[in-house]
Amino acid sequence: MAKYLILKKRRDFLKAAKDTTFVTHHVVIQAAFCAEKKDEALPRIGFTATKKIGKAFYRNRTKRRLRAVVREIEQRTFLNGVDYVFVGRRDTGYCPYEKLKNGAEWALKKINSELKNKLKEHEKNPDSAD
Repeated sequence: MAKYLILKKRRDFLKAAKDTTFVTHHVVIQAAFCAEKKDEALPRIGFTATKKIGKAFYRNRTKRRLRAVVREIEQRTFLNGVDYVFVGRRDTGYCPYEKLKNGAEWALKKINSELKNKLKEHEKNPDSAD
């Protein structure tokens, strides 16, 4: 059973796009804290591919590969109460799978450390606007 939920609403995708973004050669990962209780909520994950990638066949292949990568990544890598959006890039559908998986894991570690730093700053100074 999956230890995460799927993002489906456009507003959740847009919120993640506005907050924290990390770009690699093969994937873009966007993340934001969700409005629900941060510690108790499961992470939510969304997948997207723009028309810049190509026709529907290429976009579907890209999203399929991103979903497979997320299934293989250890679930403890994802923070509870965070929305993640995996955005496919032009070569996501055709790069070597191990390269895609390693890049996504590395990007997740980087984005999680940035989110943890934002949370610490917010706890120190809760009156400041994000």
